[in-house]
Amino acid sequence: MEPASLENLQVLYQSPDFIVVNKHWDIRIDSKMWYEKQTVQSQLRHRFPELADPGTYYGFRFCHQLDFSTSGALCVALNRPAAGKAYRCFKERLVTKAYLALVRGYVERSQMTLDFAIGRNTCEGKTHMMCTESTEGCENPKPSKTELTVLEYGLYDGDPVTKVLLQPLTGRTHQLRVHCSAVGHPIVGDFTYSLRADSAPYRMMLHAYLLRLPLEPEPIQVTAPDPFVPAVDARWAPQRQERTLAAALEPLLEGGGQVGGQGPAAGSREPEGRKSPPRETEEQRAQCQQWLQEWDLD
Repeated sequence: MEPASLENLQVLYQSPDFIVVNKHWDIRIDSKMWYEKQTVQSQLRHRFPELADPGTYYGFRFCHQLDFSTSGALCVALNRPAAGKAYRCFKERLVTKAYLALVRGYVERSQMTLDFAIGRNTCEGKTHMMCTESTEGCENPKPSKTELTVLEYGLYDGDPVTKVLLQPLTGRTHQLRVHCSAVGHPIVGDFTYSLRADSAPYRMMLHAYLLRLPLEPEPIQVTAPDPFVPAVDARWAPQRQERTLAAALEPLLEGGGQVGGQGPAAGSREPEGRKSPPRETEEQRAQCQQWLQEWDLD
């Protein structure tokens, strides 16, 4: 996947109410910094200026968050009623997410439940990090659970790594990164949770592959193309497959239909004559920000 630019935003799904894009690695969703020109928000404004909503702070309502270093499926609501529907799906824990990752070392067990409470690290120099409850200085740890499934074993730049599917069952800041690190298999390229040691890879190898929101009457189920294949990154050399991605996803998708984008084509537009939604109040904006912080799943 080439580095982000204003022009190369990849749209996975579009309807009058939602857009799902394939977020690039190492790009923020939005930013208040004047010098940070490259964000998903600026890409959307460039590609879809007519869909920007002046009643919101950033012009677009992001339904959830992906970390700066994480790529993959990111859902954007195009109006307040649609954002409310998505909010209820997240609040009621009806959303299905699955991530792909390359982790250091060979994971011995083919399937694992990572069940470690996660809190904020209060140690000096680590206040931007999260940690597990057994860590010194861990503040306010909350129950956190991730399902890990091994897909392939191989090498990355000659070093042993495992390709895994990760399903977060709770939503904590940096959950997948902290959980993988806690079991001795940090995500390849995770500069922060390797304590700045893993700096050689061009990106952190964590990708939001599957996103499913059981909305009515518009269910959304989208996959973002797998970037961890030799055709995209020749430094990744798979050696032995444990199970296919399709087989690993099957338990997640039972009763959920086919994997992949559904609904109107990506080139569809909002119906003409659609009324602009009322401007958001400060209270509504604050509630939205609190919700987003709670549901930062990566």
